[in-house]
Parts: sequence; structure tokens; C-alpha cells
Amino acid sequence: MSFRVPYTPLPIDQSEVVYEHGPDSLRRQHASQGSTTDFTIVNSAVFPGTARTVWVHRPGVRSDEALPVMIFQDGWWYLDPEGDVRGAIVLDNLIADGSIPPMIGVFVDPGVIPGIEDARKRKNRNLEYDAFDDRYATFLLDEVLPRVDEIAPTIDDPEARGLCGGSSGGNCGLTAAWHRPDAFRKVIALVSSFAQIPGGNPYPQLLANTPRKPLRIFLQENHRDLGWDEPEGNWLAENLRTAAALAEAAYDFRFVLGEGGHTGNYGGVLLPDALRWLWRA
Repeated sequence: MSFRVPYTPLPIDQSEVVYEHGPDSLRRQHASQGSTTDFTIVNSAVFPGTARTVWVHRPGVRSDEALPVMIFQDGWWYLDPEGDVRGAIVLDNLIADGSIPPMIGVFVDPGVIPGIEDARKRKNRNLEYDAFDDRYATFLLDEVLPRVDEIAPTIDDPEARGLCGGSSGGNCGLTAAWHRPDAFRKVIALVSSFAQIPGGNPYPQLLANTPRKPLRIFLQENHRDLGWDEPEGNWLAENLRTAAALAEAAYDFRFVLGEGGHTGNYGGVLLPDALRWLWRA
């Protein structure tokens, strides 16, 4: 069956483009609203000296059974009901209309180092998100999910765990799934910062030379992302290379290219469609 898409004119200026949110990103009166609680992790074992807040969003549809889980990097930024992403609102709406199964939303802030006055030095975000290793996956499995399970039990199955993030949080999610496909198999990566992974973007070569992993990946990029017309440090080019490598390796993936710069606007607008695609049967 064909799917008809209404005509939308292309903007001439590709830099200053703002996409409007659709109905799935607006709170609905009839949709059962979930409840959100939070906890803190202080002095992480994987990231010593850091502290952070984690929000747990339980669906309005009550269940005594363990549920799938969708984990969002940059926690509050993805949870904020007035922000670009509006993660909990989208989850509530899609669960209410049966587009995705009931699931737990987990919104994990990046770590900060208390006591450091310089705001930039206090943030541990890039060290956690851009590293190409399994530490962040280990952190989620050993320190986040056990605490989440005390509030709302989750299914211990890699097919029932998804990761979502943008910028460095996008490549962070893909890296966690790449290193631990036994634990995570669904990824939404928005305007990912593959270009600033220490040592360079490893994915084009790895995807060409590694047996295909059981991952489902949704990539989104903006045409005027950082360094889009530069020979080095080009966020656009590295996303395109990663998408091409996924295609050549026959992964279950989807790539959406929009306009605008390095912002979360378009990725946030696309979140409902990305979740529907990610959690399809």
C-alpha cells in the first residue's frame, strides 16, 4: 500500500529553518498521562567523581509486568515538556494510541563534577558521550537500570531496550549498542557528533569490516550541521559516511536529512515517527 506525502516546498535558505511539531508532540486530553519520578547518582563507579539526575517516566497504562525501556541521553533536555523533544509527552501519546508498546522512559543527565566553579570544566558530558568504548553501556547496565527497576521493572532483553540521543548523545547511543548488542539493539541518533569522536569516526571502516550486528538504527542529520562545507571536522559528512556504511552493510536502518544547523529541532519533531519505526514489529 502506498503512503501519500503532502507537498511541502523546500526552503531556499537552508540555515535558519525551524520545523513545527506535529500532534504527537502536543499533550492530548484523552491520552493517559504517565508519572515521572527522579533519583540521583553520586560518585559513579564508572565515572568517578560525577553526579547526575535520572528521571523515570512510567506510562499511564498500569502494568505489574516488566516493560520495555527507552533511554534518553541529556535527560532533562529530552524530557522538558516545552523543549524540542518532549519525550514523555510523545511516549504517552504513542502508547495511548497503540503505536508503540507500553514502555518506561528513562532520561539520564550527563555527569557533572560538583565543586568545580567553571561550568565548562564541571561538565563530564563529552568524556562520557564521545568515548568509543563500552563504559557508558556498563554505566547504564550496572548503575542506572538497577535503580530504575526498583521504581518500574524493565524487561531484561536487548530487543526491549532502546537508546536515544542527539549530538554527542547520538553517537553515544550507537556506541553503547555497538559494544553491547547483547544489551541494547535499538538506537535513535540525531545530528550525531561522529566528527568529534577521539581518533576520528570509526564507523565507516568498522561497518565495512565487521559482521553485521543485530541493531536497528534511526539516523537524522541536518544539511547545515557543524563544518558542513569544511574538509575536516564536518558533522554532515561524517553522518553521511556512517549512513552510507550502514546501507552497504545491509543494516536495518533509516536515514532522514533535514535543513538547519546543529540543533535538536528537527530530530525532536521526528521523534514520534522515529519511535514508531524503531519499535515496529
